Amino acid sequence: MQTLPGVVSAQLLYTTSRLTLSAETEDVVPEVVDLAASMGYEVAPEGMATAPAREGWWASIVQRRRELATWGGGGLLLLAFILSLLGLPEVVSNGLYAAAIVVGGIYVARAGWVGIRTTRAPDMNALMTVAAIGAMVVGEFAEGALTVFLFSLGELLESLSMDRARNAIRTLMNLTPEEATLLSGTEERRVHVSALVPGDQVVVRPGERIPMDGHILEGSSAVNQAPITGESMPVEKHVGDEVFAGTINGNGVLVMEVTRRAEDTTLARILRLVEEAQSQRAPAQRFVDRFARVYTPAVIGLAALVAVVPPLLGFGALSTWFYRALVLLVIACPCALVISTPVTIVSALARAARSGVLVKGGRHLEAMASLRAVAFDKTGTLTMGEPRVVNAGCELLPDGGECESCGDLLAKAAAVEGRSEHTLARAVTRYAESEGVSDRYAAAEAVQAMTGLGVAGLVAGHTVSVGSVALCRQNGNGESELCRLATEEERKGYTVLVIEDTCCGSRCFLSVSDALRDGAADTVRGLRRTGIEHTVMLTGDNPHIAALIAEQVGVDDAKAGLLPDDKVAAVRDLIERYEHVAMVGDGVNDAPALATATVGIAMGAAGTDTALETADVALMSDDLAKLPFAIGLSRRALNTVRANIAFALLIKAAFLSLAMAGVATLWMAVLADTGASLLVALNGIRLLRVRER
Repeated sequence: MQTLPGVVSAQLLYTTSRLTLSAETEDVVPEVVDLAASMGYEVAPEGMATAPAREGWWASIVQRRRELATWGGGGLLLLAFILSLLGLPEVVSNGLYAAAIVVGGIYVARAGWVGIRTTRAPDMNALMTVAAIGAMVVGEFAEGALTVFLFSLGELLESLSMDRARNAIRTLMNLTPEEATLLSGTEERRVHVSALVPGDQVVVRPGERIPMDGHILEGSSAVNQAPITGESMPVEKHVGDEVFAGTINGNGVLVMEVTRRAEDTTLARILRLVEEAQSQRAPAQRFVDRFARVYTPAVIGLAALVAVVPPLLGFGALSTWFYRALVLLVIACPCALVISTPVTIVSALARAARSGVLVKGGRHLEAMASLRAVAFDKTGTLTMGEPRVVNAGCELLPDGGECESCGDLLAKAAAVEGRSEHTLARAVTRYAESEGVSDRYAAAEAVQAMTGLGVAGLVAGHTVSVGSVALCRQNGNGESELCRLATEEERKGYTVLVIEDTCCGSRCFLSVSDALRDGAADTVRGLRRTGIEHTVMLTGDNPHIAALIAEQVGVDDAKAGLLPDDKVAAVRDLIERYEHVAMVGDGVNDAPALATATVGIAMGAAGTDTALETADVALMSDDLAKLPFAIGLSRRALNTVRANIAFALLIKAAFLSLAMAGVATLWMAVLADTGASLLVALNGIRLLRVRER
């Protein structure tokens, strides 16, 4: 677009299908629309009327024509293969193979022509078209049809992945509720969030999503901020604290003051960050694309010179040198070069998928091969995103009694927390179940929240409280041994719950932490073995928890207290230092960083839809151990492509020398090309047998 007269700059946002132009005048718009149409795209200026959407089965077929062309070519290829096995005349199967080339390659050929016309340089599409034509010229119809189908299939899969990414980004704002409860004096009324302006007061009830960014005027509650910050634990919010749109209120009623408009909330900024990151990240150019820019014009130019120059200089008849030029073109036919890439890449993609690693296309596989640094989110990635009790301490009465066992206190705490949906409450009840004491007491009665401390209830006539370390400091107990130990655990980065039976005076504490994902430390060590130079953890959690997890995992660096835009800045800094960087994450808050990185890698089962669709790679089983394997496989695939190309070029160079000397014949050229194609294909297929270590 930027090459059009009158266009100053052009920026394409793939995630939202939006093209932004800076032009001298509006007169350039029709030319932009026409150029996009010639490339197979439909462009409509924003705010202007567009053609009504087509309806019906025919419209559906037209809209999916690229997909239908790919599968149609594949169907013709399969039919031709079956008929050849049944012994039908070769002309029939070759005719079907030719039809498969035309049907499956029509959009490839058009893209190649548009690429040459707009950039004045051949790309992979042009090289593929030359290879298909060359295959038909030398009679290798099956080879040409298979090459076209594999290439077209790979392009289609990448296109479908991008469409899904666009849909995920468009639904990102669904995290924010459409309506909010506006407080006007003592009157409450429901309004659309777009009607809210800074200064408005909003009531947020337990379990509701917070509609706008703001700060709390009244009330306190635990707020699940995972969609924004990725923190594994709900954060206690009190008067004056900041809250974000899209986060989930806990058990308390909050009155908040709106501080930003809907289009300026943190969640809206996440959406813009993803769009900007996708537009600023240059698409990875495939190795064969770069090779095609040199190889294709060089071969065509050389053949023309061979056909014309020697006769003009009196070194033989025009017919002789024309035949040698034809032999040269056949020898130089890029079938072996072209087929080496799709066969190798498809084999690697299939092998990765068999191990639960979904790579969304060949260019992302190649990008993985160049990685030098990896950044990890913490919650849900390096950790399970599920708080668990990891330690316990107890302080008992000297004279014992019914409260003398820590298990008894744990059973009472489970009775108090049994009806709560708070993540910390679930950690207590799960721990009680694992210790076999969860059924010792009936559910607590008269359960009530203690502001800033925790909850309390009656269990078998005893008043039992479960809360923060602040419970230790009540009634002058701040200097006790248990309080000292609990405070020490808190400084290590654990969330500490103090359980107290006020009737007996016995107390204990539980240290709660987000459990480390199995194999996380082994994954980091495995990445170093694959050649990754630097690993870092990026998290919205507090520095104490970040330092604890980073030490357990063994990453080189850890950055804590990060919001989504901070993670983007951290990834950009890594890209400046290491150039090729992967980001591994699972949440909405990770989406901008996933889009910014060279390769975005999402946790498949645990990840949000937005993270999965923004990422280039998904670990479908949430097994981090697959990450070193995937990177190793990608490097092996790229090395195989390069080795195949080097081998094919050596064969072609040898026969080229024979052709120039007049020794090589046309049938020898065909044999050389076919043999090279078969060998590179078999070499690529070997990737299906790569083992995990």
